[in-house]
Amino acid sequence: MSLPIDPFAASVISIVALALLGLPIGHAMIASSILYLMMEGLDLGTAAEQMLNGLFSSYILLAVPLFILAAELMNAGAMTMRLLAFCNAFVGRFRGGLALVNVVQSVIFAGMSGSAIADAAGTGKLMQKMMTEGGKYPPAFAAALTASSAVIGPIIPPSIPVVIYALVSDASIGYLFLAGVVPGLVMGLMQAGLIVGVSRRRRFPVEPPVPARDLPRATLTALPALLMPAVLLGGIYGGATTPTEAAAVAALYALLVSARLYRSITPASLYASLSGAARTTISIGMLIAGAIVYNYVVTLENIPTALSAWLAAFDLSPLGFLLMVNVILLALGCLLEGTTILLVIVPVFIPTANALGIDLVHFGIVCVVNIMLGLITPPYGLLLFVMASISGQKLNAIVREVLPFLFAMLAALALITFFPGLSLWLPRLFGYQG
Repeated sequence: MSLPIDPFAASVISIVALALLGLPIGHAMIASSILYLMMEGLDLGTAAEQMLNGLFSSYILLAVPLFILAAELMNAGAMTMRLLAFCNAFVGRFRGGLALVNVVQSVIFAGMSGSAIADAAGTGKLMQKMMTEGGKYPPAFAAALTASSAVIGPIIPPSIPVVIYALVSDASIGYLFLAGVVPGLVMGLMQAGLIVGVSRRRRFPVEPPVPARDLPRATLTALPALLMPAVLLGGIYGGATTPTEAAAVAALYALLVSARLYRSITPASLYASLSGAARTTISIGMLIAGAIVYNYVVTLENIPTALSAWLAAFDLSPLGFLLMVNVILLALGCLLEGTTILLVIVPVFIPTANALGIDLVHFGIVCVVNIMLGLITPPYGLLLFVMASISGQKLNAIVREVLPFLFAMLAALALITFFPGLSLWLPRLFGYQG
């Protein structure tokens, strides 16, 4: 006699089992959703219907491949080199200068790619070589710093995770972009402060200062790259473009600057950028498709409503709820990919956040920061694996060096959680009524 298995429980077990067997998580969610529909005796074609409707009815999703393409074009062009030269000219002269350059360039580069992986992959090799050349910095420290600074990227606009959060929450993507600016700068300042202290203790080198007469030239050379965020946000808040159209403008701007102004794009590198962007887009697209289908299963099971009722029994304050969400998302970030958490887990919390009167723009930034920290949190820590591959260092050595930066980022997360004004000040300045 076989024991009956709840269809939803079976689908969850199926996702875990298929993921452990090596199937991509997007495919695992699609397969598990079909299993649920079959066990419930529902039309299996519903899975395809939900997936296609979700993908093709969301105009905002078009921004994702366009931001990915912009990042690829910048990596292929000379934008990164000019940004590094600009950062080095201003902060390279201090003790631990190259480490500070790493953080500053991530803050600036963040306004262009929208992806932590793109930021790390785009500048990771170059920063690793610059910092370890001549034994200036321990290779594991350089790798850990690059991984940590890349976390800032998806907080400052444009941001692919923010685009996905806007998709699941219906919050304004424009105001979400603005809300990430100050928290991103806070995270950068936390890392810079830590570097200043560590540099003195470990006696990191001081780079030769760039002569003052060279500063205007370094600024002028990097100016087209530095203008990318202004072009992007100016188009959105000037009313000239929607956020999705702004993503297309960003990609076109990156192409024109790299090809016409810097003359650093060849036909081969352009093809490589297009194919790289296509592969990344397909990977993210399948993940989104799987999440759309599985969210339908979650909705059929009435999970968000049930969770809201369960949480209501605890009589949590808004701050208590935010702290609980922080703990859950940080724990899940150790095990799951960030986009999966955004698409499957975060929507479950949104009804409760609404019921408690938590601003969804502030809530979105808190969620995205948590998920980004998961990229440098062992054992999953995707950025740790990326930098281990780039640097050739053992993972455990990088983990030891990344822990102080992780604690600094947790302190920044606490500030963002406890003080909503850090996220909401800039959106309110531009007319946000939340």
